[in-house]
Amino acid sequence: MAKRGYDNSRRTESARQTRARIVAAAYDLLLDGSYGEMTVAGLARAAGVSPQTVYNSIGGKAEVVKAVYDVTLAGDDDPTPMSQRPQFLAMRESADAAGFLRAYAGWTRVIYEHVGPLLGVLLHGGAGDDTTLRDFLATIEAERRTGSGHALDGLAASHGIPTPPGRDRLHDIVWTLTAPEVADRLVRRCGWSPDEYERWLGDQLVAAIAR
Repeated sequence: MAKRGYDNSRRTESARQTRARIVAAAYDLLLDGSYGEMTVAGLARAAGVSPQTVYNSIGGKAEVVKAVYDVTLAGDDDPTPMSQRPQFLAMRESADAAGFLRAYAGWTRVIYEHVGPLLGVLLHGGAGDDTTLRDFLATIEAERRTGSGHALDGLAASHGIPTPPGRDRLHDIVWTLTAPEVADRLVRRCGWSPDEYERWLGDQLVAAIAR
């Protein structure tokens, strides 16, 4: 008689739910207070788990904040990279380079709507002497630059990249224009609607290839 294999699916699902509960509690704590006020002990109480469970499930404060950012950015806990998601890949169906960049502006708007409030908390007052927060911000900036590079790969494959500006200069422009600080200034601080921000960003991106 064949030996029945061990089914750990229930344990895996329980671990996923615990992680999701911790991430949700951390998100609420960050938006209700500040990055500096959140502690692992306080997070554990809010999530109804022990501090050790937080460490075992996700890690320390830096890993928790990154997990909150990743889930908020994607809108779910699916590990599929943003550059492989259908909305991102659909940009390649645009009729021309201008259409591609306007679609990318729409994608950037969606991302800001997801993570804008969270980044507003994390960026408020700067990182100061907090090396953990500085490292986190450096990580997401590097990821943003990688993401904009994936977008330019799609643009190059679908429609090519004009010279000028050329790929390197266009990469710098796209990375800068799509920065969350720019969206935050226009939407939250200046009172622009998300539609106005998206149109403006699309216009700027198209202007970058039409010089």
